[in-house]
Amino acid sequence: MQQLVARTAKSACPHDCPSACALEVSVLADGRVGRITGARENSYTLGVVCAKVARYSERIDHPERLLHPLRRAGPKGSGRFAQISWDAALAEIAERFTRIAQRAGAEAIWPYHSGGNMGVLQRYGLDRLRNPMRYSRQQTTICVTPAESGWLAGVGKLVGPDPREMEHADLIVIWGGNPVSTQVNVMAHVTRARKSRGAKLVVVDVYRTPTVEQADLALVLKPGSDAALALAVMNILITEALVDRDYLARYTDFDAETERHILTRTPEWAAEITGLSVEAIRGFARLYGTTRKSFIRVGFGFTRTRNGSSAMHAVSCLPAMTGSWTEKGGGAFFLSFDKNQWQLDTSLINGADAIDASVRMLDQSRIGAVLCGEPEALRGGPAVEGMLMQNANSATVAPDTGKVLKGLAREDLFLVVQEQFLTPTACHADIVLPATMFVEHDDIYYGLGHTHLTFGPKLVEPRGEAQPNSYTVRELGRLLGARHASLAMSDRQLLDHALARAGMGSFAEAAKVGWIDCALPFERAHFLTGFP
Repeated sequence: MQQLVARTAKSACPHDCPSACALEVSVLADGRVGRITGARENSYTLGVVCAKVARYSERIDHPERLLHPLRRAGPKGSGRFAQISWDAALAEIAERFTRIAQRAGAEAIWPYHSGGNMGVLQRYGLDRLRNPMRYSRQQTTICVTPAESGWLAGVGKLVGPDPREMEHADLIVIWGGNPVSTQVNVMAHVTRARKSRGAKLVVVDVYRTPTVEQADLALVLKPGSDAALALAVMNILITEALVDRDYLARYTDFDAETERHILTRTPEWAAEITGLSVEAIRGFARLYGTTRKSFIRVGFGFTRTRNGSSAMHAVSCLPAMTGSWTEKGGGAFFLSFDKNQWQLDTSLINGADAIDASVRMLDQSRIGAVLCGEPEALRGGPAVEGMLMQNANSATVAPDTGKVLKGLAREDLFLVVQEQFLTPTACHADIVLPATMFVEHDDIYYGLGHTHLTFGPKLVEPRGEAQPNSYTVRELGRLLGARHASLAMSDRQLLDHALARAGMGSFAEAAKVGWIDCALPFERAHFLTGFP
């Protein structure tokens, strides 16, 4: 029999996706989650949501979901476990971590997190245990780092035009992304521009993706050759007098030496590298150079090549060549990830005041090398003997899988994993802790692909004995004797503090609204007051 909907509540998607969709969640009369849709009132989400989230209720009530703490009862990787209590699990973790720290030093313990949950509290809260305990720090390098460094080299800040401006563009260039499959909201705004303005869509990628299939002009190039294409476009803009010299002189450090270099990067030169025809390169450059309202949406493809940073740098410079930064519907956008934009005070959530810069920092991407004891990866510190892993499935996500699996299989590694399912990584754990899902706890989410700060309140009770990551951090902090004010605060108190310091009221008030638009003024978003 079909369940009656008791209420519909606002929430936010927790996934590691720039769309960070605002959601409408149906809560059924029996306390379960029903239908999940995109929030129609949200001007970025526009009621659109991916199939993965639309069917999230199946994940919440999945029969294979972890519901109780487990202790390993077989060889590492066997997936054989026995159920234990939370008290027993936490006591064992605290006892083992204490012994490791006493024998090998605090840096022998490495709390590790990734993007399984993008909530401000449930993702970054692990640091409020790490920092006061002086456990090894983490350099978060998986996913965005190469592209981020290239964008910062060219633009200076992880901000840009409001992505909703795409609907005011006459030309949209999607470069290194496949939003038809991965960021459906992007295509909703592209469709608006095409219908209302007759905007042209150019897609640059290395595969014939579903997004490429929708393009007016598709440029399918050889992997890693994006920078060559961008330089050749600059070359044509210069040689065909399509450059905005006044803009370059006023806002950039473009000089004669740079111009001489670009003039050596001809379309013929780029054609050999990219596999594109000279005619295709010229056609794109002329279209871009003669369309003032050109919006470049760069994607995460730049993070998947060795030279992704330099390629992103080159592409991010294109709007400066034509001066399209000055136009509504012009410029380029990668991510909104500047603290000054979001204004949240997360110092208590992440224990920022307890950071000790002398504590070593281990590279998240090199977890395999770290766990296999490679001296360079260990950065002069002791071998890692203890780990608390949240929001991460390194056995399938981190580079060099063979080395990662070898490291996780070490008998002398005490591994704790908090998870929703028994993943390949969790199968190697000594202790597995059941984690809540996003509708079962409170959190705040950055709109990395837009300008909304979204709120996800607890809507239903956790299944089984599942607990938020923040519970584990708080309880271990108590058992380990960690000293930090945040460890005595509830989740709501921490979120209230983060919002109140930014003048945004309480979490309860914000959750009723669903989201806050933190869009920058046009002048700042388009760098009309200068680049950093």
